[in-house]
Amino acid sequence: MADEAPQTKTSSTGAEGFAQFARRRRGASERAIYFIHTHPAIIPLAVLTASIVVFGLVLGARFFSPFTLTLVMQQVMIVGIVAIAQTLVILTAGIDLSVGAIMVCSSVVMGQCTFRYGLPPEISIVIGLAFGTACGLVSGILVAIVRLPPFIVTLGMWQIVLAANFLYSRNETIRSQDIAEQAPILQYFGRDIQIGGAVFTYGVIAMLILAAIVHYLLTRTAWGRHVYAVGDDPRAAELAGVRARHILLTVYAGSGLICGFAGWALIGRLGSVSPTAGQLTNIETITAVVIGGTSLFGGRGSVIGSLFGALIVGVFSMGLRMAGADPQWTYLLIGVLIIVAVGFDHLVRRAAA
Repeated sequence: MADEAPQTKTSSTGAEGFAQFARRRRGASERAIYFIHTHPAIIPLAVLTASIVVFGLVLGARFFSPFTLTLVMQQVMIVGIVAIAQTLVILTAGIDLSVGAIMVCSSVVMGQCTFRYGLPPEISIVIGLAFGTACGLVSGILVAIVRLPPFIVTLGMWQIVLAANFLYSRNETIRSQDIAEQAPILQYFGRDIQIGGAVFTYGVIAMLILAAIVHYLLTRTAWGRHVYAVGDDPRAAELAGVRARHILLTVYAGSGLICGFAGWALIGRLGSVSPTAGQLTNIETITAVVIGGTSLFGGRGSVIGSLFGALIVGVFSMGLRMAGADPQWTYLLIGVLIIVAVGFDHLVRRAAA
């Protein structure tokens, strides 16, 4: 009996050691999940980096040239700006299907106020920004105060603004030459700066600055913390003293303002004012936001990740086009990325719960 005591002690020690080892392993995995959960942009950044490396190795110096890489940024500029607006709404567990229509109609308002009514282009720009803000505010009132579903509200707003766009513009395009002669400020964001072989437009620079400002507001201010709280659990947020309705109103109004700004940038990108531009912007922004790691369930995501998502789409499109592949491969790969991103978000949310 005396000899059995050390064996029992050793067995107990081994079990405790195994338990401690299991806890250490579980702790490490939990820390990794927590890091991904609190830094959702890390995964799209890794995907973006990997895609650039792969296409660079396959296509060589053609793809790695500063001109090509900055051209990708120019091509995703509009989607990137509107994706910032879409991110704000999705963070509150909503979705905005009207962002593209608001953007285009805002650009039409700027052009028509200048060329039909003879207003100074600076005043026309302010009116266009106010129009975008008003459209977002109407959606916010219907969602926050009337408590209608965001999907239905913004679907209806998309139809209304789209119809108003064609009726108001009479389906007429304002030519690039006319804008350049009479109101060049409308094309401001289409101007470029060359640094070596890289070409940056003012629109790309504005997109990066806007993303930095919104990122700061979301991560360094009480308003930003309240946005995440409302998206995560609106009832709990209200019990904690957060004015959920006020937050939703500011989010939708801010989204509309950013879409109005995107309308100004769209004129610079195209050079003209076209009521038929940006037909797929709604879908493209949702794609960028989802691939960028923002959860469709709300409360998790970042505008930086959304920019990465937009750039991933741009890199895939540019790389496959330069490789001579069928454009349908782009849609196929992006579709796979969307499903993988949503599935991964679901797993992270379950593990972090």
